[in-house]
Amino acid sequence: MAGSFFKGRFLSLFDYKTEKYIVANNKTVGVLYRLIQLTIIGYIIGWVFVIKKGYQETDEAIQSSVITKLKGVSVTNNTESGLLVWGPEDYVIPPQGEAVLFVVTNFLETPKQKMGHCAESLKVLDGHCQDDGDCEEGKMVEAGHGMKSGRCLRTDENSTGTCEIYGWCPIEKQFKPQRALLTHAENFTIYIKNFIQFSKFNFSKSNVLETHDDSYLKKCRFDEELHPYCPIFRLGDITRRAGHNFQDMATFGGSIGIMIEWDCDLDKGYTHCHPQYHFYRLDISILNTTIAKGFNFRHSRYFQNAADESYRSLYKVYGVRFTVMVHGKAGKFSIIPTAINVASGLALMGAGAFFCDMVLLYILKKGDSYRERKFEATKIANSTSDDNCVKDRPGATEQENLTF
Repeated sequence: MAGSFFKGRFLSLFDYKTEKYIVANNKTVGVLYRLIQLTIIGYIIGWVFVIKKGYQETDEAIQSSVITKLKGVSVTNNTESGLLVWGPEDYVIPPQGEAVLFVVTNFLETPKQKMGHCAESLKVLDGHCQDDGDCEEGKMVEAGHGMKSGRCLRTDENSTGTCEIYGWCPIEKQFKPQRALLTHAENFTIYIKNFIQFSKFNFSKSNVLETHDDSYLKKCRFDEELHPYCPIFRLGDITRRAGHNFQDMATFGGSIGIMIEWDCDLDKGYTHCHPQYHFYRLDISILNTTIAKGFNFRHSRYFQNAADESYRSLYKVYGVRFTVMVHGKAGKFSIIPTAINVASGLALMGAGAFFCDMVLLYILKKGDSYRERKFEATKIANSTSDDNCVKDRPGATEQENLTF
């Protein structure tokens, strides 16, 4: 018995299963089936091929190079520095023309600092003291300005004192700026030169207009409609496009992101690959409630007097940090993704028949009648008659009308 069972199972592998078509005369299910087919066809044509361009091979590994250069002059006049003229070599940090750069718009100066002894700032918690025992000699002040000398400096017995330190004295001035000193900074211009390449398609391009007019870059300013290939931007216009006023940022600084996006359809040709610019402010949250808003850092300039004594001027500079980011992709027709998406679409068409079968089998009241006709096992003996040959021929189908 067991042998005949396994033999039957083995021989069943060679049975041929032919399709059997049942025409269900149910208009509701028929309309539902056509709607599902139309939806799938609309999805394949509209979304996959038209919007997502599923007939293209894409390259998102964009190779990019960014070069920046700033131009503009401003004047400052304060008690510490006097009258100064600021050029790009003074207010651009770093000056090499990188994709990330900082433009000084405001500063606080502590001039003529020398190495010596002075009191630590009251704003430095580790520098507070009540007596000399709180100022261990040789210990560095945490988040402070120098090394403790062992003395506690107090104005009276009831006040909190600060440790005497050895460092650059006098210590940095502690006050908030009231207004931006480089008032003309919003009129500075930044030249952003971007080269991109999609190696898969051996395609390269620049965001600079290809022209033989040498004076073009001297007189143009970027405009989305009139001059989309002019790479020169006014700083005030950049912050405006990011949704902020430059003068509001100039006092305490900020951070602006400049995104250059390349979305290239190479089937349309070289001239249809254009850079798109987007501008964002990066140093504030959506709620605009952060206590860390703005951008600043410190640097110093060193000098030496006639007596060979070294001294320095300490600058706490505020300004706008610009970050240039490049993203992009390119697409071009290829038979492989086209064939894959067409085959996927045809496979989805079968989902309509499957869904309608579920409706007929499990939702309609006469589902049992449909199930009896849909699932049928038939054993057909070999015969030489014409009728039997038709039934046994591979691919032969049987059609049956069923009314619900």
